Amino acid sequence: MPYSFDLSKHKINVGRILRNVAPSKLYEEALKNEKESLISSKGSLVVSSGAKTGRSPGDKRIVNHEASRDDINWGPINISLDDLTFLINHERAVDYLNTYEQLYVIDGFAGWNKTHQMKVRIICSRAYHALFMFNMLIRPSEDELDNFGEPDFTIYNAGRFPANRYTSQMTSTTSIDVSFERKKMVILGTEYAGEMKKGIFTVMNYLMPQKGILSMHCSANEGDQGKVSLFFGLSGTGKTTLSADSRRRLIGDDEHCWDDEGVYNIEGGCYAKCINLSSNNEPEIFNAIKFGTVLENVVLESGSRIVDYDDCSLTQNTRASYPIEYIPNAKIPCVGGHPNNIIFLTCDAFGILPPVSKLNAAQAMYHFISGYTAKVAGTEMGVTEPQATFSACFGEAFMVWHPQKYAELLSQKIKKHKTDVWLVNTGWTGGGYGIGSRMSIPHTRSIIDAIHDGSLAKMATDIDPVFDFQIPQSCPNVPDELLVPRNSWTDKNEYDKTANHLAGLFQDNFDKYKDGASDEVTSAGPKV
Repeated sequence: MPYSFDLSKHKINVGRILRNVAPSKLYEEALKNEKESLISSKGSLVVSSGAKTGRSPGDKRIVNHEASRDDINWGPINISLDDLTFLINHERAVDYLNTYEQLYVIDGFAGWNKTHQMKVRIICSRAYHALFMFNMLIRPSEDELDNFGEPDFTIYNAGRFPANRYTSQMTSTTSIDVSFERKKMVILGTEYAGEMKKGIFTVMNYLMPQKGILSMHCSANEGDQGKVSLFFGLSGTGKTTLSADSRRRLIGDDEHCWDDEGVYNIEGGCYAKCINLSSNNEPEIFNAIKFGTVLENVVLESGSRIVDYDDCSLTQNTRASYPIEYIPNAKIPCVGGHPNNIIFLTCDAFGILPPVSKLNAAQAMYHFISGYTAKVAGTEMGVTEPQATFSACFGEAFMVWHPQKYAELLSQKIKKHKTDVWLVNTGWTGGGYGIGSRMSIPHTRSIIDAIHDGSLAKMATDIDPVFDFQIPQSCPNVPDELLVPRNSWTDKNEYDKTANHLAGLFQDNFDKYKDGASDEVTSAGPKV
């Protein structure tokens, strides 16, 4: 019988199961069963994630089990959960899923390197969630699907059903629980699809370092000679935008691993921010939004069904999920050699960091562990002036081990493969937020081009007196006065004061990592 896939091993006994059905079928299901779903003028499926329009990191839990307890960097990121509570939430999710007459299953893979590939199963009640993960996982062939067998990891998405606030260790009606030992994840009380994507990334961030493989929150692309670049950066720094380059092949936009053979994408799709999206600034992403793409929480113009990408009335975090092959120059399979360049992206709203600087190995570890960017006024309630934000490994919310473990793996690989490391500021110049101006995308692209063609590595450099990294004296198509930030400030004394303030913030943040870091790395930070 069609749609009769057996989920009894998951204690789910629903008669109609739609497993890995075509996107067109999932469109039909979404339009029929989810009244908020629409089709845009370009053919994308427009959906609502409900009250939650972003991740809920404070509601994410990891089961504290003796087998993995000593590996996990417990704290406000990796919050402990006992196994009994996990089982209670798991049963709550299963019971809820069993109330449906029909469910969706997506079976796919995480990781393009088949040696280390993880088989993932998604069980969910919304067609939107199924299509989202159909896009984001690596899609199996018919033969691979027929011989899929039992998954290595399963996500039970019961996001429309709340967690019980009175259950032990619950802090709200939302709970995202991961058990490495049971190889399961349970979602309650949030319909934001990104929780599934990042849940898988969290699992990979636990498993891969055990094998000596570095898992990374970064994008990656490849040039004509097979030269690979990695782009690390927090949200809003340009990680997705700068890796989507029509002159280079895209390996992936967000999650990768680096093993003895090179780098490979974890995912089969891209998850791009859409706020203020335009065909001029981001043509590859703009044109990827078509039939098969999931558009989350965007606003359509009435009648025309044209997306208003500038409308953030629902959320600043509007998103598009699409298969990676929707990018014309995507490299399939999504694998590459060892990186020639690593680019740390930061949006410095203080206007202190240079547009580009070169880091030595110790500085690379220091800035990787720091993971700096800045929030600006208006992005969050209560933010009235620039605020420094530090996220270890440029993705602390998804890292399971202590940041030092990932940093040591990065350092080993940088040294072995002689990879150049750069810090690129896509934030402000000529003053901080409200006084200076944002770095132009064309200037940043010119910097990236000069890194890729090797010309920037040959330029003479100056040493920044506070941060001690090397600043190129010139870069093609970038005004020289922009390269040294102090020169672009009208008030030099104010620059010096702000630079020392930012250096102090770096030092204060790094204090919590000093015990696990070498003297060489600790001393690679800025000097006040």
